[in-house]
Amino acid sequence: KKRVWNLLDLPAPKPEITAYTLSLGMPDAMERQAAENAFRPLLKTKLGGGEEDVARIEAVRRGAPDARIIVDANEGWTPELYQTLAPVLVRLGVQMVEQPLPAGQDEALLELERVLPVCADESCHDTASLSHLKGKYDMVNIKLDKTGGLTEALRLRDAALSAGYQVMVGCMVGSSLAMAPATIVAQNAAVTDLDGPLLLAEDRLEPLFFDESGVHGPSVGLWG
Repeated sequence: KKRVWNLLDLPAPKPEITAYTLSLGMPDAMERQAAENAFRPLLKTKLGGGEEDVARIEAVRRGAPDARIIVDANEGWTPELYQTLAPVLVRLGVQMVEQPLPAGQDEALLELERVLPVCADESCHDTASLSHLKGKYDMVNIKLDKTGGLTEALRLRDAALSAGYQVMVGCMVGSSLAMAPATIVAQNAAVTDLDGPLLLAEDRLEPLFFDESGVHGPSVGLWG
């Protein structure tokens, strides 16, 4: 019986290092979260907007001195705040910020020197979104929940790469079944963020397998 990737004429998905998301909180709480997850190679930190975000990232860096860090501003910054925070976050080793400005107000990114690479999340839903991103973003976050499924997600990935964007493959909180098709999209992505099942109290009977190599492709008992 052929697997989905065979039907798509793609190689079987190999493990991809996935980000692990730290909840937004006070700096001391975020430092504890980071320390508890310092063994993970890639941490994603939610930010709240405001200069206190620097204290949060300083705390995360203390807790996990060796981890790669990406941040999600959740549309909570202004252009002025990006200009203030971005150089500081770069010095702290942050590699990218997701959606710093509200999707409807991201024209301002055209005028900014993006010293910290910017990833489109709420501003990028499907292939049709790409024409609105030129000159504003360096990376796009592809989520099955936004594209509507695997076919459009793969189409968006290929179009984004052809247009010169880096690719992130992300998720909402969900079970291993919800993540499984995204393991195909995530192959060789610059950033993989498929930690949804790790944030659940219970998962599928045959869940995705996570280890030091990252998130593995689904078993035949799960999907595909």
